[in-house]
Amino acid sequence: MPEAVVFDLDGVLMDSEQLWSQSKQELVQEWGGHWRDDAPQAMMGMSSREWSQYMHDELGLDHDPADINRAVVARMEQHYREHLPLLPGAVETVRALHRRWPLALASSANRELIDFALDAAGLTSEFDATVSSEEVTRGKPAPDVYLEAARRLGVDAGRCVAVEDSGNGMRSAAAAGMAVIAFPNPHYPPDEEALALASARIGTLSEITPELVERLR
Repeated sequence: MPEAVVFDLDGVLMDSEQLWSQSKQELVQEWGGHWRDDAPQAMMGMSSREWSQYMHDELGLDHDPADINRAVVARMEQHYREHLPLLPGAVETVRALHRRWPLALASSANRELIDFALDAAGLTSEFDATVSSEEVTRGKPAPDVYLEAARRLGVDAGRCVAVEDSGNGMRSAAAAGMAVIAFPNPHYPPDEEALALASARIGTLSEITPELVERLR
């Protein structure tokens, strides 16, 4: 029987991956860099340290990566203040599962955006642990953020079920030893190799029932 459930944030609870890409692309264009069509997929799952360095090195932004990071985060927070893009069923699914299991969040988003989004959604108290990939050594697809989420919960990672939308996220959770529920992102579809790592695939959050979680290994 699984002992905990770990959610990703962007693309799982919020329809926000394209907002990240939009914010980064706008900054590149305004600051005189060179946007590439493969940049969104390349940065998917990276920690803030990693993607800000990528934007400096690969997209031609002649600014300190820390300044790049702050500028993108400011744009994302403004988006969230205008409209928090919660996916249908996000609140209900989280609350239903928390009645049965401890929950954690393992996200590539910056700490301040995680806290802002959960507070705005009224979900802060539903998570027993939250981890940003900026708080571990490596971002996704490395397993670090999921291993840290399990550690903070006090649960063996192999006894956790993760919910992920991206290929790098699925690779990260699987590498940590977790059973993976794939919720494929329609904006940036994961490849079949990553989907093959999942124990279940869903099309809506309402499909994540306690019965589904219980039968995953």
